Amino acid sequence: MKRTSVLVSVLGTLGVLLATAAGAQSYPTKPVRIVAPFPPGGVADVLARAIQPGLQEALGQQVVIDNKPGAGSTIGAEIVAGADPDGGTLLLASAE
Repeated sequence: MKRTSVLVSVLGTLGVLLATAAGAQSYPTKPVRIVAPFPPGGVADVLARAIQPGLQEALGQQVVIDNKPGAGSTIGAEIVAGADPDGGTLLLASAE
């Protein structure tokens, strides 16, 4: 169940990114950072790294996976909330 939720979240993010990239030719203008508020080596991390090459190719920019586990994913969420609102920092979320 948890793996399915993570997969749905990752695929949803991928869909939004691809749709945004198709509609706005200027996005992204710098590397994209995906904050994964989970430990490295977990399901979310593996899925994020699996889609990373395809995202880089589709967006034409480097995609960086940044694991920030802790506090029930609050640490990663706070990092994304405090980032510039330019779409360059994304949160890999899990719906449980």
